Amino acid sequence: MNRSSWKTNKGKFKGDTGIWENENQRRPSPQERNTFSTDIVPERAILVSVCDARTTMERAEEYLKELTFLLETAGGVPVKTVIQKLERPDSRTYVGSGKLEEIKEYKNALDADFIVVDDELSPAQLRNLEKELQCRILDRTTLILDIFAKRARTSVAKTQVELAQLQYMLPRLTRMWTHLERQRGGIGMRGPGETQIETDRRLIKEKISILRQQLEKINTQKTLQRKNRESLVRVALVGYTNVGKSTLMNLLSKSDVLAENKLFATLDTTVRKVVIGNLPFLLTDTVGFIRKLPTQLVESFKSTLDEVVEADLLLHVVDISHPDHEEQIAAVNRTLEEIGANDKPTIMVFNKIDAYTYIDKDEDDLTPATRQNWNLETLQNYWLGRQGNSFFVSAATRQNIEALREKLYSEISRIHAIRYPYNNFLY
Repeated sequence: MNRSSWKTNKGKFKGDTGIWENENQRRPSPQERNTFSTDIVPERAILVSVCDARTTMERAEEYLKELTFLLETAGGVPVKTVIQKLERPDSRTYVGSGKLEEIKEYKNALDADFIVVDDELSPAQLRNLEKELQCRILDRTTLILDIFAKRARTSVAKTQVELAQLQYMLPRLTRMWTHLERQRGGIGMRGPGETQIETDRRLIKEKISILRQQLEKINTQKTLQRKNRESLVRVALVGYTNVGKSTLMNLLSKSDVLAENKLFATLDTTVRKVVIGNLPFLLTDTVGFIRKLPTQLVESFKSTLDEVVEADLLLHVVDISHPDHEEQIAAVNRTLEEIGANDKPTIMVFNKIDAYTYIDKDEDDLTPATRQNWNLETLQNYWLGRQGNSFFVSAATRQNIEALREKLYSEISRIHAIRYPYNNFLY
């Protein structure tokens, strides 16, 4: 049998049915998988979301598309998406009992390996779903933490991710020791389940304490490094994940930072010295943000995010081709406010104008125009009027990059003149 005949393709999302085109693709038999034991067969997953009173169905579908991208980045394959409209998620099983039975049927019919939920589940919801569906249950936080663990390369990033994973795991230990629970009452029949849980909880708390001490040392070292760089103006790239920050970093600094069309391609902070004209400054590439970013990651990546807090100027990079870019901007602004960097001077950089598309209305169409009908010029005028300090560029085709360089030179010169009023003879 040819390997390519059973490898799963990415498929295409159908918003009206919530089905992926490849969901009926035949799953290889155990014999076929053993034949090619050196190959890694992607795990198949069903994606589940609740559309509550605060969310429209279109927005819920957009969230599932992002969850799909997260799953593919982690190495999984989506075979089915399920959306349920509820006033609020069920406190016991996240979805209703009828939808739970439907998910169970899909799991068996499509031979899914696990279920992914587009929210952070409580320990009780996680335990109940695993009991009902008899398979692994991952929530959005677990998936993001898994991607971070996969992407971490340096010891600093690995320490930060490990701390976030342990903090997330601590309140969910009870479901990990079901094999040690008491099976029946009576003298001499009490199992060691609770003792084992308490032992593990203590070990995890000790490990968390050790990791926090390590990160404190790392934070002290990074603070000293930043003090040694105080003579230069510092500019930080911030933005949603996969908007092109690393590509723009490479273009401005002529470096070779890893840039991929994947979520969280950059975890470690990268600092490069850049010279525009006769003006040197430091440019920092930081980890991308995302909706519902786990609070554990914000806390554990504090030493990395401090580069943003101590920057003199922020370049907020936005993927203008994304249909939901305004909510991405809001998600980034919320994270910046959380870390105390929302009052920094900021230049909005709307990237990927080469990929921007719109729906041109017919002359006889009398319905009101929406954002989907705006051409790029109309969109530019809107954001220039709303934000002011905005630039529309394409890092891939280098369109309008020179205008951005000139603006950077002007802003950095102004900051340098204020900080060193007697050392501005260069300008």
